[in-house]
Amino acid sequence: MDDDTDQARRRGPEDALRRRWRDCLVRARHRAEGPDPLPYADNLLARWAEPQRKYHTMAHLTAVLDHVDTLAGHASDADAVRLAAWFHDAVYRPDRSENEERSAVLAERALPEAGVPAATTAEVARLVRLTVTHDPAGGDRDGEVLCDADLAILASPPKEYARYAAQVREEYGFVPEDAFREGRAAVLRQLLELPRLFRTPHGTAEWEPGARHNLRTELELLSH
Repeated sequence: MDDDTDQARRRGPEDALRRRWRDCLVRARHRAEGPDPLPYADNLLARWAEPQRKYHTMAHLTAVLDHVDTLAGHASDADAVRLAAWFHDAVYRPDRSENEERSAVLAERALPEAGVPAATTAEVARLVRLTVTHDPAGGDRDGEVLCDADLAILASPPKEYARYAAQVREEYGFVPEDAFREGRAAVLRQLLELPRLFRTPHGTAEWEPGARHNLRTELELLSH
């Protein structure tokens, strides 16, 4: 494959994401006028393409946006949730613990500059911070949609789930194997102890059983 063809192949998903960003941002601004949306998209896409990412990539961003679209009827403000999906892992360093906070601060800085009203900006930042715990309060419909969309990978078919687990391990390649297994197992047990992984009606009905099966399977594999 020559360089031009390879670049064109890579541009396809990026161009689709740029269009999705532009459409969402224009709706969120509630007016036609405003700064060009595309430089903001390019900045975010460059972040999502950083080399330390193996799972938290543009493919993950696309999947979360797709899941938000599936769940949009449950949201109070679906476009705020979509913007939060764009920002929720915009800052991502596997060896740091403040990624969600730094991502929220990035949203608080970028969105007003891009013409988004203050109330929507505040909601986006709140939703990004919520991904620290994935534990929205009862009645927090936007939070339920974002958290379910972000966790939907847990309910994927076994081969896709295995690829996700391998990508997470690769992102944490700097962690020794024994320490990784112990830490990952603790995360899986914590998830399995939750009364519900998913909060939306769709997530509860369609994703919960498969997700719990995948989590139990991975936990069993880690114990060997």
